[in-house]
Amino acid sequence: MRGESVCEVGDVEDGLSVDIEQIQALGIGAADITKLKAANIYTVQELLGTHSKRLLKIKGFSEMKVEKLKEAGKKLQPLGSGFITASELGHLRKRCYRISTGSKQLDACLNGVWKDTASAYHGCYGPASQGLFINTNTRAISDAQQEMGGAEGKVAYIDTEGTFRPERIAEIAERFGVDPDQACENIVYARAQNSEARPVYFLQTLTANFSTNEYRLLIIDSVMALFRTDYIGRGELSDRQALLNQFLRKATSLAEEFNIAVLMTNQVMSDPGASALFAGADGRKPAGGHILAHASTTRLLLRKGRGEERVAKIVDSPG
Repeated sequence: MRGESVCEVGDVEDGLSVDIEQIQALGIGAADITKLKAANIYTVQELLGTHSKRLLKIKGFSEMKVEKLKEAGKKLQPLGSGFITASELGHLRKRCYRISTGSKQLDACLNGVWKDTASAYHGCYGPASQGLFINTNTRAISDAQQEMGGAEGKVAYIDTEGTFRPERIAEIAERFGVDPDQACENIVYARAQNSEARPVYFLQTLTANFSTNEYRLLIIDSVMALFRTDYIGRGELSDRQALLNQFLRKATSLAEEFNIAVLMTNQVMSDPGASALFAGADGRKPAGGHILAHASTTRLLLRKGRGEERVAKIVDSPG
């Protein structure tokens, strides 16, 4: 029922990725593999997850060649082509790394902090979300042992609001006993200027970085900033949501394939009708609609409390 597969579940320890070079043993030419890499396709899972319409846009790729590539990829994909047992899925989930948020109370509420795992897609919204991201960012690259909240890996950071500051990373690194220079070296940063395919493009280019198995965390700050700027009104809502859905689907596939956690901030918007039915109801809600909510595994609402306190409300979480 699972079909033929060269790789078995038990052989996959660090992720679900299989290098695209391996399809050469199944009759795929080196020139075609070079073209795939030029299109930011570095793994078999990425090949299988890419729609045939996009592959046909690669120069020299016909429908017959695309079909041959897909068939070769199916023979190499780690999970076969069908179902796996719950026991096998449990084995895969043991690959998870655990990254501390920097707050013991919040870690306890989240049942063991952020996790690098398939579909580990976490979202935070509210005015106090930036500090949590910087803390988690620093812990992810910490050289501390994993049981201390570090992940001993690198971080990719996509900034849509221009709020990333290396100086702040250095300050928090010193707090956790991490070398500030090394912490900054372990972060790759990109400034996204508009939503016109740039966020999706950044995720596609990150495939080469993630295939090194050195990365543990992808941060997107914030996910809706560019979409809200470039798409105005109900007339452009469907186009905005379609592009947003592509972006989220790509990020989810990266999390599944490379065993990384995806952490994103979001903006809030006011809902004037929230208190119409219930007095005192919270009039804030996250931007992005249901598509963003469904793509997130864990959602937090963060706000400022008294003094230096920050209040986190778990809106949705499977754990």
